[in-house]
Amino acid sequence: MINQWIKCEKCRSIISTPDLEENLFVCPKCNNHFYISARKTIEIMFQDFQELYSHIRSIDFLKFDDYEEKLKKDIEKLGINEAVVVGYGYLKIDRDKKNEIGCAVMDFGFRGGSMGSVVGEKISLIAEYCYQKELPLVIFSASGGARMQEGIISLMQMAKTVSVINKLKSKRIPFINVVTNPTTGGVAASFVAIADIIIAEPLATIGFAGQRVIEQTIKKKLPPNFQTSEFSLNNGLIDAIVHRKDLAQFILNFVSSFYFWKNYSS
Repeated sequence: MINQWIKCEKCRSIISTPDLEENLFVCPKCNNHFYISARKTIEIMFQDFQELYSHIRSIDFLKFDDYEEKLKKDIEKLGINEAVVVGYGYLKIDRDKKNEIGCAVMDFGFRGGSMGSVVGEKISLIAEYCYQKELPLVIFSASGGARMQEGIISLMQMAKTVSVINKLKSKRIPFINVVTNPTTGGVAASFVAIADIIIAEPLATIGFAGQRVIEQTIKKKLPPNFQTSEFSLNNGLIDAIVHRKDLAQFILNFVSSFYFWKNYSS
């Protein structure tokens, strides 16, 4: 049975599930953006979405304790094979379907959205696909960082994803990153940081190391809003904070400008 009432973790308001869903899983009282799965993000944002590379799955090459079992549980729970879903389609508000987009949507529910070998591979593959097809790339990031169960191989994905995504610049193909809560560690420090446009949902956590680790290192108390979307915008780390209901239109404005320039220059 589906729970008909949900408590907001920010303002503690009690919200009916239908009202929350109608508001795109955003608290109507305090604007807190709830976690939504990769599948739900695609459902809300895209039409005619075609998934790519769904057959690629992680293997336990380091024989890490319980890793295989944890992967199986997340696959069964979320219905996806890894912490990112990639493909192409059109934004739902693009009624004439003139602006095709390549996209990658990360899911924090799958191993904390950690970037292992398959996450890095799928993001690199969709970036290469966008390069070949000359499609804008949009990534919805959500991650705790590198995947510890894959050791140094997970860290190598930082350089790998950045290398392939940088190819887009040679054709002036835009790369837009949408930061959702949370986006931290190696993901925040790699492909997210090189996006042409970095958008964030309100109150999202953005950063590399944890706040406690930083405070212990610099021996100072950090501001209470440190590593939030709002702090990042005020300090020039991101370009805009956009509510989930306005996100599709915001992205479409940039994507349609790219297609206008592309058609005009040809």
